[in-house]
Amino acid sequence: MKLTAEPGSHQVVVTEEFAAPPALVFRAYTEPELMQQWLGPHGYTMTMEAFEPRNGGRWQYTHIDPEGNSYAFRGVFHGTPSVEAGIVQTFEFLGAPGHVSLDCASFEATETGTLLRTNSIFQSVEDRDGMLASGMAEGMQQGYEQLAELLKGL
Repeated sequence: MKLTAEPGSHQVVVTEEFAAPPALVFRAYTEPELMQQWLGPHGYTMTMEAFEPRNGGRWQYTHIDPEGNSYAFRGVFHGTPSVEAGIVQTFEFLGAPGHVSLDCASFEATETGTLLRTNSIFQSVEDRDGMLASGMAEGMQQGYEQLAELLKGL
């Protein structure tokens, strides 16, 4: 996984390559029963309270760590998600309400599978830096490791 966060910028760009076609990676991003198997750090479980992948649809899920602590997140889809158009959605950690980012994911076919690119734009540099300090990179890396394993079995 490559994470880029330029000093003074409001954004974080993350790229990762997967040995699976774009349609399969997209499925893992848009089917709740698949998302629950990979999204989040190792050892966490997820409950999905809402997931409506359509323009204006909302989503909300909660991660639960091995000690039983809960971390809830929510957002709204902008545009209808598709392999070609990607996924555009807001992202808000309910432990710090009001700090909302706009996240865009694209699924580019490569010779060996899919280049997944996510671009997260934060309201301020401070919000972006706070998200990075909270363990964003480690959580994403662990989630992507789990996603790679899941894709092998699909």
